[in-house]
Amino acid sequence: MKENRHPQRSDMPLAMLLPNVVTITALCAGLTAIRMGFHGQFKGAVIMILIACVLDGMDGKLARLLRSESPMGAELDSLADAVNFGVAPALVVYAFAMQDTTGAGWIAALVYAVTCVMRLARFNLDSKSETATPSGSRFVGVPAPAGAFLVLLPLFLSFQANDPEFVSPVVVGCYMIGVGMLMISRIPTYSFKKTRVARKSVKFLLIGFVFLAAALLTQTWLTLIALELAYAVSIVWSWYSPDNGQPD
Repeated sequence: MKENRHPQRSDMPLAMLLPNVVTITALCAGLTAIRMGFHGQFKGAVIMILIACVLDGMDGKLARLLRSESPMGAELDSLADAVNFGVAPALVVYAFAMQDTTGAGWIAALVYAVTCVMRLARFNLDSKSETATPSGSRFVGVPAPAGAFLVLLPLFLSFQANDPEFVSPVVVGCYMIGVGMLMISRIPTYSFKKTRVARKSVKFLLIGFVFLAAALLTQTWLTLIALELAYAVSIVWSWYSPDNGQPD
């Protein structure tokens, strides 16, 4: 019997690991946000969470583009999302607005974090279900990254007003719980990453992104508040839209 002089290679291209690298980078951003919150660097913490949101939108696309999707990558992404969009925002908002309150503030943070994890668990089950028939244009409830973005609104308002006590801790706690309920609700919400744009409108969309980037660089907190309000309007519109169909 001849020896196999050319055994099957078990190595893989380095580029195939890029999606997992992006996911781990997002996780590091979320953990860094928690650290910054502990040290009172709340603006930096908010930026880290927003960076994690952006990276979360990239890793899945990279995996599909490079054809490197794997069960491990999916589990890693879900666990990172639980930290980045559940734990990190809850701790940062609590440390900023409700640290000096009674146990009620901590309960609000716990409710938000737990509902975010429940939202991710439901999403994972739905995506693995053989009977799932996603329409591609709607989610059920508010997605976890959007929930993290929404729950930071009290901080955006305080930064814009340059007043740490601009929003009452009671209001912040109730708002956190409300965002958590939206994540586990059955309300259909738009999936903007799957929205299609007519070719003739692409140039106008790109110009709009230029204006948005300029606004974020010059009036960061005011622009983020405007984006929050726009997304809130989209939730109401999707809920009452007569053609909301079957959500994902």
